[in-house]
Amino acid sequence: MFFGMLISGCTTSNYDVIIKNGTIYDGSGQAPFIADIGINADTIAAIGNLESASAPSIIDAQGMAVSPGFINMLSWGNYSLLNDGRSLSGIKQGVTLEVFGEGSSMGPVAEGSDSEWTTLGGFLDYITEKGVTPNVASFVGATTIRTNVLGRNNVKPTDEQLLEMQEMVREAMREGALGLGTSLIYAPAFFADTEELIALSKAAAEYNGRYISHIRSEGDKFLEAVDELLTIATEAEIDAEFYHLKAAGKRNWDKLSVVVQKIDSLRSQGYDISANMYTYTAASTGLDATLPPWSQEGSTQDFLNRLNNPEIRSRILREVRSQETDWENFYQLAGEPENILLLEFNTDSLKKYTGKTLAEVSAARNTDPVETILELLEENRGDIGSVYFLMSEENVRRQIQLPYMTFGSDARSVAAEGDVLNSSTHPRTYGNFARLLGKYVRDEGLISLEEAIYRLTQLPAQNLKIRNRGLLRTGYFADIVIFDPQEVGDKATFEEPHQYSVGVRDVFVNGTQVLNQGEHTGEMPGQAVRGPGFVGN
Repeated sequence: MFFGMLISGCTTSNYDVIIKNGTIYDGSGQAPFIADIGINADTIAAIGNLESASAPSIIDAQGMAVSPGFINMLSWGNYSLLNDGRSLSGIKQGVTLEVFGEGSSMGPVAEGSDSEWTTLGGFLDYITEKGVTPNVASFVGATTIRTNVLGRNNVKPTDEQLLEMQEMVREAMREGALGLGTSLIYAPAFFADTEELIALSKAAAEYNGRYISHIRSEGDKFLEAVDELLTIATEAEIDAEFYHLKAAGKRNWDKLSVVVQKIDSLRSQGYDISANMYTYTAASTGLDATLPPWSQEGSTQDFLNRLNNPEIRSRILREVRSQETDWENFYQLAGEPENILLLEFNTDSLKKYTGKTLAEVSAARNTDPVETILELLEENRGDIGSVYFLMSEENVRRQIQLPYMTFGSDARSVAAEGDVLNSSTHPRTYGNFARLLGKYVRDEGLISLEEAIYRLTQLPAQNLKIRNRGLLRTGYFADIVIFDPQEVGDKATFEEPHQYSVGVRDVFVNGTQVLNQGEHTGEMPGQAVRGPGFVGN
């Protein structure tokens, strides 16, 4: 039996593609229904009973879920997709839109750079013209704006410099940025005060953009950092979102309840406050996140020089070992060196430590764990990708059930082949979205499948204020996922992360099939998705 509206005249129409007999989860959160979908060019042309219609490509989706393409609210594919546009780790989970811009963005580019583009809009044009499978979008990074004007120094902008920074935000918004992104635990973003962030957010708000933030603390100063985001939202009169909301460090797990109350309170007053998350109890960032931001001011060489200065080195060691700091101390939040997993090294002599914990490496080198951190950063001449086990499973489960929660991998989009296999990674790279649908929806029943799909599709599209995506509707772009609800799930683990998820059979991006029976078709139809302030064709 078919449910929903029968499209007038659809039984005599011809289509480029017909998806038959699927169980339609249209992205609205409403109950699914069985129907056919007709695609013409890049658009959904019909939804209904298309039994009498014809098409050169007919796909039988009987017994399968058919949904809008998933939106990855936090992607680092802006780098990896330039090298390999297939986006296999994402496409195999049904991700059809990768959203960049956590603090840093691919534009505006500083003067003197040899980049192929100079602006954020130029990057979006460049990557799609080069060829990429998923659609792409980006926030403009406040850190990128700051470094263009102030460098990596701990300084406060003058009035003239702040006006210049605001105008850079406005230009990026006109080029299609979704809003302003920050990542406030890292140098030099850490050096920006709330007043500066409000000023930049006001510029983004002029174009109906969103403020989205890796807040200043998710641990010991979690509540204060949440208050800062909420203050920015109210003072700048801008919609706001938390990147990868979490309570980090066992001593902070109980703070999540207070944070939820703060968010609910502001939402009840009519403010648009939301959050995204990844579906794991471990975070991933650089090993330098264990060190105070002041030690990382300026260039990498400045940082290395400080490590080589005995007096400064002693101060760094003392601060890292301190239980009380005014910065986000990942060493203390992890609790034990066993909870820090080392993933990526540039120096060949260190690659033997890939996949080892800090405790294991410290024992192998017969050095104190904090000394080991500094030695490794020196020998690697820069940062080292790491995993930190910080969160509770109970909190992960609670967050998934929050009605305003969307999802982001906080990871690259890569293929499990070639040089990628020479380093480890967080399993969220390959499993974040499939883990939601398999473990937490099907197996544990935390939320319904229709609710999960709503929060992977329509809700993020609404938050980003992008048009004609996020729903299965006639006239919308044909970003479509066909998957088996009984099979979908993650396979990647911390021990063996380079494993694709399973259960997603077919994927369409802008009406072009990019995944067929689980195999990439070689097509690169991805387009730039622009924000509400875009001034263009």
